[in-house]
Amino acid sequence: MINKKKILITGGAGFIGSNLCEYFLKKENKVICLDNFSTGHRHNIEPFLSNDNFLLIEGDIRDIEICRKATRNVDYVLHQAALGSVPRSITDPITSNEVNVSGFLNMLVASKEAEVKRFIFAASSSTYGDSVVLPKVEDEIGKPLSPYAITKYVNELYADVFSKTYGLETIGLRYFNVFGRNQDPNGAYAAVIPKFVKQLINLESPVINGDGNYSRDFTYIDNVIQMNELAILANNAEALNTVYNTACGQRTTLNDLVYYLKEYLSKYNENIAKVEVKYGSNRVGDIPHSLASIEKAKKMLGYSPKYQLEEGLKESVQWYWENLK
Repeated sequence: MINKKKILITGGAGFIGSNLCEYFLKKENKVICLDNFSTGHRHNIEPFLSNDNFLLIEGDIRDIEICRKATRNVDYVLHQAALGSVPRSITDPITSNEVNVSGFLNMLVASKEAEVKRFIFAASSSTYGDSVVLPKVEDEIGKPLSPYAITKYVNELYADVFSKTYGLETIGLRYFNVFGRNQDPNGAYAAVIPKFVKQLINLESPVINGDGNYSRDFTYIDNVIQMNELAILANNAEALNTVYNTACGQRTTLNDLVYYLKEYLSKYNENIAKVEVKYGSNRVGDIPHSLASIEKAKKMLGYSPKYQLEEGLKESVQWYWENLK
């Protein structure tokens, strides 16, 4: 267990970052949250502001001096800050690159200078690109299909170079479609699960891109927290300076996903079961299928997902029902 350490969480007011803040504060660590609130929300970190072990630094990772300030005397960096979303990167590739590549490099430089013990970062399953191999294995990737995917692959390359050149310990976690509490259902780039949940609660028809047979390895937030902690705890040299799939190893179609959501939400309002699903065109930059091999994480980090899809969806549905009302 990680205890009495100083941990910097960039993007700490975001969905994944705020959950990490909460978890490591409960373990009696000092947590620094660096966020510019471009996609994160103050209400996500509101409960922590009165905690003496929590420090909020409002700033942008594109500012190297802010990064240096945030990393000072830090033990571990959990770098979650990024401009997410494939469609957003297609609309505005320049800003995605500035945040996800230049900002990432700033954090690496600052972490190296501050001599942090380990730099753990949010990588992405989008790195697999046009590879049709299933399940996805860390060493077999294709060509990126979006500017976002390019930025996340460049992150991995930079981390590898900093490990080899400067001796900075790094671990990348390739997140697969993470969902759970605090994930924002609003906005043009909302993730599919919170977006669908909100629509169903409002008795609105969710729109599936394509015929609904595209599949994803949906991963509950507590599994992601678990992987970040295991990445901090890893003490075998062979487990460091590499990347790991962070997923369940379970494949679910969008049609099945909506079926589960309607079933679980109907417990709160039986009319939700009657909501019809609509279908639209496939989204540019989307890959048809995504399924992770988690064997490497099991072997090198001792990972075993705490939550499978159905359990995570039930927890999430309850959270949204209580918080969206």
